[in-house]
Amino acid sequence: MNAEIITIGDEILIGQITDTNSKWIAEELNKIGVSVYQITSIQDDRLHILKALKEAQSNANIVILTGGLGPTKDDITKHTLATYFDSDLKLNEEIEKHIKELFAKMNYPFTEVNQQQALLPIKCIPLKNNYGTASGMWFEENQKVVISLPGVPNEMKGLIKEQVLPKLQQKYTLPFIIHKTVLTYGMGESMVAEKIETWEEALPSFIKLAYLPSYGRLRLRLSAKGNDKLILENSLKDEISKLDPLIGDIIVGIEDTDSIEASIGKLLTRKKKTLATSESCTGGSIATRITSVPGASAYFVGAIVSYTATIKIQELKVSKELIEKHSVVSGEVAEAMAVGIQQKYKTDYAIATTGNAGPTIDETDKTVGVVFIAIATPNGVYSKEFFYGKPRQKVIERTTNKAFEMLRKEILKNT
Repeated sequence: MNAEIITIGDEILIGQITDTNSKWIAEELNKIGVSVYQITSIQDDRLHILKALKEAQSNANIVILTGGLGPTKDDITKHTLATYFDSDLKLNEEIEKHIKELFAKMNYPFTEVNQQQALLPIKCIPLKNNYGTASGMWFEENQKVVISLPGVPNEMKGLIKEQVLPKLQQKYTLPFIIHKTVLTYGMGESMVAEKIETWEEALPSFIKLAYLPSYGRLRLRLSAKGNDKLILENSLKDEISKLDPLIGDIIVGIEDTDSIEASIGKLLTRKKKTLATSESCTGGSIATRITSVPGASAYFVGAIVSYTATIKIQELKVSKELIEKHSVVSGEVAEAMAVGIQQKYKTDYAIATTGNAGPTIDETDKTVGVVFIAIATPNGVYSKEFFYGKPRQKVIERTTNKAFEMLRKEILKNT
């Protein structure tokens, strides 16, 4: 069963807002066994909407539109859908009553403009919006479904969860789609592909593999589709177990929730160890990732963004002479920063970063893209130099990921 998602709004096309609705809808559809064939963003334009609808219905059984259902004249989706399905608009008294009640609760006046939102195509099944005034609409034609939803995220999500997904599950017999993601760090995509080539070629036909690379890490997503959930789950588990002897040394965890920072958190919690960070070129990126994990306060003590030499000297006790001799972008200073934060916060482990993220080299003689990462452990401190080139965000992300990789190896080493 295929679906197509169409987001309507000029604000998306000019980059004023990011389309997060489509991502969320696609994830929810996948959970009930609906595959998304295509996602399209279009203008608030009648002809464009009509064209996109026609194309989408030729591609998919289910079409979901979001946006263009507001009370103002630039919101034309409802009228365009009425044209597409050759349906007159009629005032829906139940929806009108609902809108009036919402306005009364907020002590807002109910105007003629607001009443227009209760005008709905006769051929649609209204989807009552418990979180706003724009009603959703469900159309059926030739065994295909077109669903129109408001673009406001919380309203759209409420309608999807409470009405759209249950109705789709009632209407169609849907397969199971299960995804498992293997997270790896420290090895490039091509090298991983070479190591698992024989395994990949032997995968069952109902399991597909996707390589999802990003700076310093690679995710291997296994997707299984079929009618027997237990068979799918067991097959995925069996196939993932076969990866351990091939690339077990770089596997961090399974599923998106097992990020490397979550993996490190589990290790630190189990060993009852603590961590602190001192960041220069990464500007707090490492600490942000660590604290995004629920329960991080059990092992993460704190961080200092020591962006200037002055703060390195004042807060981390890095000697001025060390900086003058080696410059702030050096292994020696990175190690001094790691030890400084480790001693300041009395932690077992510490991460420190210093480097040139760009676009200029500032007061150092190091090339843009050169970074040093230091890891302090209960047994000592060490640092490594890396070159990540440009642009700035790439340097920050790769440094952050590499720091986590280095720390994880040290924790495992001290098991």
